[in-house]
Amino acid sequence: MLKAYGWLTFCVVVWGSNFVFGKILVEDFSPGLLTSLRLLFIVLCLVGITAYKKNFKLVSKSDVFLILSLGVIGVFINQWSFFKGLQTADPTTSAIILAMTPILTGLLAAIFLKERLTIRMLMGSILAIIGIYFVVVKGGSSSLHFDKGLLWIVVTMITFAIMIIMTRVLSQRIDPLTITLYSNLVGFIVSIPFAFSLDTPVRMSSNITDWALLIGTAVVVHGVATLVWNNNIRHVDASKASVLSNLEPFVAMIMGLILLSKPITGVEILGSLFILAGVMLSTYQRKSGILNPVEYRTRQSRSTS
Repeated sequence: MLKAYGWLTFCVVVWGSNFVFGKILVEDFSPGLLTSLRLLFIVLCLVGITAYKKNFKLVSKSDVFLILSLGVIGVFINQWSFFKGLQTADPTTSAIILAMTPILTGLLAAIFLKERLTIRMLMGSILAIIGIYFVVVKGGSSSLHFDKGLLWIVVTMITFAIMIIMTRVLSQRIDPLTITLYSNLVGFIVSIPFAFSLDTPVRMSSNITDWALLIGTAVVVHGVATLVWNNNIRHVDASKASVLSNLEPFVAMIMGLILLSKPITGVEILGSLFILAGVMLSTYQRKSGILNPVEYRTRQSRSTS
């Protein structure tokens, strides 16, 4: 049990660190090109896993539109807006905002999947919104700081929630590895014409260290960490694993302090606590079929373990 928690904590550290590593990468790669390159290596990793398992499958014509939508919205736009936002947005604040994904997912599920919207969900949403207020108030003053990059991070959160909803629908008919492979392949193909047109100027590092970081984070964050998570989550309670996953903003704070020398402010800690409390309140023992981010990561890799 202790070993399982150790590996799960490793995964949370990897996912939380991705905000800081993303911030580093956008200093040397333009967001459009970075998105395309990252998706290329993710697809290569997924093709390798699928080939090893001999698990290539076709999807039905009725699911093609959903796969295409998932690839465009849940993969390409989600990845591009993440890196676009990190050009100016603080990685810690970005992690805190993305921690609200479970709440937005629940609200979208209530609208599109006709799931019941509970009082607990509403109360949790209010707590999380209070937390967001604290982290976007500049210097603790009364004026809101609407950073342009922060708005792109909000787009990342929205597209991630949409991705979970779409995956929920598709997972009833298609295995997770097939969904992940085809959606990322669509995202990569769509990203190619935008790689050199979305950003002015286009930036690409010639430093081998930067390329190693790009490839390493693409494979480790979306491949290795997900597989490790899936192999160990079965040994612990899902609710406890979910709490671990929600610690990503705190990991981003610590990694930002270590790698970017960014001090941790009391406002950030307070906002994180409010959001964490809101997420736990709104998702605790919620009886529904919707996938939260923890379940999403698990199902996406279940067939690869």
